[in-house]
Amino acid sequence: MFASIEEIVRSSFDCYLTADRLRLETLLAQDFAFTSPYDDHIDRKTYFERCWPAAGTFESLDLQHLVVSENRCFVTYDATWKNGNRARNTELFEASEGQIHSVEVFFGLPAGGPVSQPSR
Repeated sequence: MFASIEEIVRSSFDCYLTADRLRLETLLAQDFAFTSPYDDHIDRKTYFERCWPAAGTFESLDLQHLVVSENRCFVTYDATWKNGNRARNTELFEASEGQIHSVEVFFGLPAGGPVSQPSR
């Protein structure tokens, strides 16, 4: 029996806190795709090259909201890095058969963070 999507998502966040790449590799499907404002549907290999170096640099990843709908899960979380920087993001996970097939990231501000004007 496969883990629930909520368990898979929570485990993936724990992998980033503990820098447990081997465990994350078991959670990501071979057809995994990652999208963010900086990345347009990058594949699993590119994801590990670009995104994994951040693993282990977090003081905390506090999951604030987690909403499951069938094989999808939205998560809003507050991230605090060991250097004191903070952010609030929302991610949409899609999983099946115990593995994550895609993640879409929507960047945000830290709670109470200042809003700046976009560059023109």
